[in-house]
Amino acid sequence: MQRVPEPELMSDEEQAIAYANADFEEPHNHFIELLKESVGDVIPESGIAVDLGCGAADISIRFARAFPNYRVDGIDASAAMLAEGRKALSGVNLEQRISLNQAYLQESTLAHKDYSIIICNAMLHHLHDPFVLWNLIKTAKNNPAVFIMDLMRPESDEQVYKLVEEYASNEPLILKKDFRNSLKAAFTPDEVVSQLKTAGLEEFNVSVVSDRHFVVSH
Repeated sequence: MQRVPEPELMSDEEQAIAYANADFEEPHNHFIELLKESVGDVIPESGIAVDLGCGAADISIRFARAFPNYRVDGIDASAAMLAEGRKALSGVNLEQRISLNQAYLQESTLAHKDYSIIICNAMLHHLHDPFVLWNLIKTAKNNPAVFIMDLMRPESDEQVYKLVEEYASNEPLILKKDFRNSLKAAFTPDEVVSQLKTAGLEEFNVSVVSDRHFVVSH
């Protein structure tokens, strides 16, 4: 199945609210568990993490809870999503450790801080040009750990339908549509391996971790 790009930003307020209220307990917990297994023994006990495409900040919050000696800089271009993220932060008493910032990745750099780890969840498939992410990662100082999880594109529309029914059947229609569009916009693991080679990041590892997710780690 050919890739069908979707809008890069979740800028619609209704869409952002629906996303923030969706049940991502299983995949987001899986993200943190896999991160611990992959780089938990590599990163320092304390430091600063950057969450690229942080959205409504659920991953930032889960990371901060899992790594209590870390601060987190969340970056996202969507004001609507960041508004939902700030609401979430206000309810968990983590405002002192998590900073949410509005910025386009194309205009960003990671060279201004000494990040220990770069994390990114479900953002790559939104990018029309994936090298926006890979080139941004290359601006980081001192070779930080990297942990990225994203959707992978199924081979057929039938598989897309099955995944939507299995994982989003109880979600609002707007989220079902988003999930379907995201699966079609996602990259395959082989495409990501090729991107990393072109970007000069061949040392990064790509692994399939579920029936709909892959991980890029370093």
